[in-house]
Amino acid sequence: MARKIRIEYAGAFCHVINRGNCRSGIFRTECARGSFLECLHLVCRAQGWPLHAGCLMGNHYHLLIETPKPNLVVGMKWPQSTFANRFNRFRKANGYVFQGRYQAILLEQEAVGAVCHYIHLNPLRARLVLSDRIQDFRDSSLHQLMHPAKRWAFVGYTTCLRAAGGFPDRPKGRQDYREFLLRLHSQPSEQEELGFASMTRGWAMGSQEFKQDALDRCQQQRLSGIVEAEASEMKEARWEHGLKFALRILEKQDADLAAEAKSAPWKICLARYLRERFLAPYRWLAPRLCAGEVSSLQSVVSRHRRIRSKDPFWIRLKNHEYLD
Repeated sequence: MARKIRIEYAGAFCHVINRGNCRSGIFRTECARGSFLECLHLVCRAQGWPLHAGCLMGNHYHLLIETPKPNLVVGMKWPQSTFANRFNRFRKANGYVFQGRYQAILLEQEAVGAVCHYIHLNPLRARLVLSDRIQDFRDSSLHQLMHPAKRWAFVGYTTCLRAAGGFPDRPKGRQDYREFLLRLHSQPSEQEELGFASMTRGWAMGSQEFKQDALDRCQQQRLSGIVEAEASEMKEARWEHGLKFALRILEKQDADLAAEAKSAPWKICLARYLRERFLAPYRWLAPRLCAGEVSSLQSVVSRHRRIRSKDPFWIRLKNHEYLD
């Protein structure tokens, strides 16, 4: 059977969900949760995604992602495969980590706030936290909302506040939102009115007009020639642009890639930067940087990441913000 086509377009909101293979507890250790959150942080930054809500449960995740560009498919492939590789490598295992393709439910604008509330109440519904400690479930955007010092720059923390009644992003407003969630949790009729029962079903949540418009947008994109080959060319052009940007920061020339050793420290830093900031694959990085075999480059970059290197080349790259 052919795989279902992903519907994606500029400005879409998506409720993204996936589970561990056979519902296995892939997020039960702090190391695994930290690794997935690192992948999520990198992909949101690289793809320019605002994240409006998120939560890691024991065996699955929920994300509410906004895509200013139609790049959900390209973007989600990276954190899922990268996390799965790290998960298996750490455990010296093989096989599927996730149960399959992630589920991406398109959301009409009016449904975005309700899905935020649904995601934030997940740990309470699963009895992973007591109601009076809901804000202490660390692997949730609610925890970051309640503790501003822990926030990520690309998360739209005010989305849920506005949807709950226009609460201000101040201590009193955040407390009011917490009380709102607890009241909502105790009111099944209000949950039904918001559509909680259908938030993990189907391909879209909204009116028939919204669903038809989403299908029309998808069809227009396909007819306008946005095909996989062109998308691949666009990605490679972006990797090249990122490479030129990074070489300028390092005060290097393109010719230096071939002239210097494949394991030169600055090349390793460069490969890691392009991997994390632009999601460039190792199959492109290894030959383009003259950095040896794909597997060898992957190993040295992974080692560089684990030791939290204070290499001056890496610090220089990390401290320069790339602007599209």
